[in-house]
Amino acid sequence: MGANSSSICELPENEYLKRLSGAEAVSENDPFWNQLLSFSFTAPTSSAELKLLEEATISICKSLVENNPRTGNLGALIKVFLSRTKELKISAECQNHLFIWQAHNALFIICCLLKVFICQMSEEELQLHFTYEERMPGSYGVECEDLIEELLCCLIQLIVEIPLLDITYSISLEAVTTLLVFLSCQLFHKEILRESIIHKYLMRGRCLPYTSRLVKTLLYNFIRQERSPPPGSHVFQQQTDGGGLLYGFASGVATGLWTVFTLGGVGSKPAPQQEQSSPLANQSLLLLLVLANLTDAPDTPNPYRQAIMSFKNTQGFTAFPSPSPHAFQINFNSLYTALCEQQKSDQATLLLYILLHQNSNVRTYMLARTDMENLVLPILEILYQVEERNSHHVYMALIILLILTEDDGFNRSIHEVILKNITWYSERVLTEISLGSLLILVVIRTIQYNMTRTRDKYLHTNCLAALANMSAQFRSLHQYAAQRIISLFSLLSKKHNKVLEQATQTLRGSLSSDDSPLPDYAQDLNVIEEVIRMMLEIINSCLTNSLHHNPNLVYALLYKRDLFEQFRTHPSFQDIMQNIDLVISFFSSRLEQAGAQLSVERVLEIIKQGAVALPKDRLRKFPELKFKYVEEEQPEEFFIPYVWSLVYNSAVALYWNPQDIQLFTMDSG
Repeated sequence: MGANSSSICELPENEYLKRLSGAEAVSENDPFWNQLLSFSFTAPTSSAELKLLEEATISICKSLVENNPRTGNLGALIKVFLSRTKELKISAECQNHLFIWQAHNALFIICCLLKVFICQMSEEELQLHFTYEERMPGSYGVECEDLIEELLCCLIQLIVEIPLLDITYSISLEAVTTLLVFLSCQLFHKEILRESIIHKYLMRGRCLPYTSRLVKTLLYNFIRQERSPPPGSHVFQQQTDGGGLLYGFASGVATGLWTVFTLGGVGSKPAPQQEQSSPLANQSLLLLLVLANLTDAPDTPNPYRQAIMSFKNTQGFTAFPSPSPHAFQINFNSLYTALCEQQKSDQATLLLYILLHQNSNVRTYMLARTDMENLVLPILEILYQVEERNSHHVYMALIILLILTEDDGFNRSIHEVILKNITWYSERVLTEISLGSLLILVVIRTIQYNMTRTRDKYLHTNCLAALANMSAQFRSLHQYAAQRIISLFSLLSKKHNKVLEQATQTLRGSLSSDDSPLPDYAQDLNVIEEVIRMMLEIINSCLTNSLHHNPNLVYALLYKRDLFEQFRTHPSFQDIMQNIDLVISFFSSRLEQAGAQLSVERVLEIIKQGAVALPKDRLRKFPELKFKYVEEEQPEEFFIPYVWSLVYNSAVALYWNPQDIQLFTMDSG
């Protein structure tokens, strides 16, 4: 092979790989390692590319699994990597490509091997492979160091301490990916891992002091969105004239490169989406989400979740120290900007949810922003594209809105933000509309989509809860938003009548037929009536608290007044209908007095005048509508499979065989 090797298909016959995986033990001081680690390549950027690599090296990995208990070559490779990393920081500062190049190559091989080991064996068996080493006579009583903990700690140190430069980008990305691979044991268990060797190492011992620095670094990697440097700038560079000490030395230690291969084709231009993306930012975010969702130890809460829950703004007032030992500071403005820009991805939306739900400092900061439209508009676009999004992404976006609408200041301010030409909203041209009215339109559209397609009660409940939270603060509703509120009520009333008619016909038919089981129309009717009741409460809340601010809603009510007749005497709605009936009667009377053939402008003028004249004490007061998001009792059952589905489906994640995955089904992502 040697320097002439350029094809992945030649890897199974590569002499250096065969020696690594063979029956002969290789000392960590053997010159072989310099030869093994002297290769250059363009890093794989997709699961498809990594699948090719895995298929080509499966025989090598199988051989290593069989021989490593006798040779300890995996441990020797890891020790070689650990020795290389001791000089990485100085190498980065001095622009020493050789050290960084070989350390990266060692870590890349470790990561690929580790993935295969984790797929094929339990954590206990994996731990044994890390303890095997060549035994010299008389050394059987000597305990070897815990290489798993040392490697994990080294990877974290590499991530948090090595400056991010073009020449270090690749090794930083590989370190993050290797930590993800270490944690991927979860993928191969049907149940949530609550007792894990890897989790123990990360949450205790030598790794624990790095908790806040790791979380902070991963967040900043996400914030900065650093693109991958041009090919060749981050690893060993061959000079075209063949000169230079670096090239000569590297060629000398490697009597031949074991492989010089380019996945995707030499010099191929990356796809536009690859050019735009940041693999390091993406992998860092995925690792952060995985760490945040590790289950608590029996006696210790997850320190990474504690760090995420407690970090503060670098520009904020920090007179009181945080009770969390893992607290740190980060620039909230930069974080906010990154979150606004990245909401097209599931993982960024999930991070936003976690921060809003669990970090009160972040939530307070975001709710105080005067440019909330930058955050809310991408969330609304996710909901608007409900047909194209997976259900988890839609849930996260909806829950974010529910959390935001718990704040009265938010509910007031969104009606003061005027938007122009919302291009992605296609049902109607919206040349000018408030953010609040747009939010109402999108949430109502989500409800209507759910009624006709998924029929998910949880989705209904959260949509209506968000509208209910906003209802007392509705201001200057756009005429189309007001129409859609009443149109939704019309749709619900028709559905109510249809189910009621079906129930009546079925009951009549059963009297003259056998004792066959009847459909449970009572339950369907109960669910629909609950939703109708909520819609009436939302309308009532707006009329009671801000009637004079919403002439368009009153206009829509009057235009469709016949809809409400059937509910006036219904025992489930009599109380809530009193105010709506009063408003309809009051304004109908004033319109009749004004005469027939009134223009829309004249009707709205009469409504505005009547809103001032209507005695507020005639409207019955009901308890304020307020709904808070409450996380389910066992959120791990939802979030851990969700997070790992994101890792699995990531464009730059390692390839895993679908047949081996047990934690989630392939359509869950």
